[in-house]
Amino acid sequence: MAEYENAIEISGLTKKYDGFTLDSISFNVPKGTIMGFIGQNGAGKTTTIKALLNIIAPDSGSIKMLGLDCYENEYEIKEQLAAVFDEIPFHESMTANSLNIMFGGLYKNWNSDTYFNYLDRFGLPRKKKIGKFSKGMKMKLQIATALSHGAKLLIMDEATTGLDPVVRNEILDIFREYLQDEENSILMSSHITSDLEKIADCVTFIDKGKILLTGYKDEILDSHAVIKCTKEDYQKLGKDEYISARLNDFGAEVMVSDRSEAKRNHPDLIIEKTTLEDIMLFYVNREKKEWT
Repeated sequence: MAEYENAIEISGLTKKYDGFTLDSISFNVPKGTIMGFIGQNGAGKTTTIKALLNIIAPDSGSIKMLGLDCYENEYEIKEQLAAVFDEIPFHESMTANSLNIMFGGLYKNWNSDTYFNYLDRFGLPRKKKIGKFSKGMKMKLQIATALSHGAKLLIMDEATTGLDPVVRNEILDIFREYLQDEENSILMSSHITSDLEKIADCVTFIDKGKILLTGYKDEILDSHAVIKCTKEDYQKLGKDEYISARLNDFGAEVMVSDRSEAKRNHPDLIIEKTTLEDIMLFYVNREKKEWT
């Protein structure tokens, strides 16, 4: 494989549908990191992932994965790539044993020992039909197959949605282990921001087909803050000082993107740390400017 700094490089990616446009998006996933890809349902996360996997053809833009052009080197990339979806893509009459045979024929580097070790670790039966598995078991089975052929890049599309917190934590632990090899990288799309707050190194926010923010998670959390103030103090703020404001009976919560500047300009106001979920909410409401 080629030498590369970024596991994924997306530049100017555009795809137009009736009623939705993925609008010239660009972002990178640095090698050795977990990128949280955050947005509401319908924001463009799945469209982006389908373009990465060459399930849909974009109208314009370029994608490189693992240092190679996504379309010219599709087969070489897919040997090194694993994808995990919200819905299991395996036929319900199959078993874990039959998947081992199938994937052994698909991937040069398929490792049955690794696969069966994951099955044992996850407590998954080998002969039971997949149709009888719970949602959590199906997700663990997908992850077992994804991590058993030496993939350098793991792409997840809403994979932890609908799982209970215990199973989600178990899966996040597996991802942390996977990332101990600095050659490995993950793009993890989710609207469960609490998972990404625990595990992501970087985050990219997408809304209505546009990238709003992309960068290292800690830097984004450090620079953003929420001002909590009375409605009178809120009225004194300039519209260009904040992203949006949530109004309630007691006053206002106002999201700013430069905490240091807000502290300098408003030393008497309460300025608090924020979360990825709040950042997403305040940015999604940026066009309204005020919301409740």
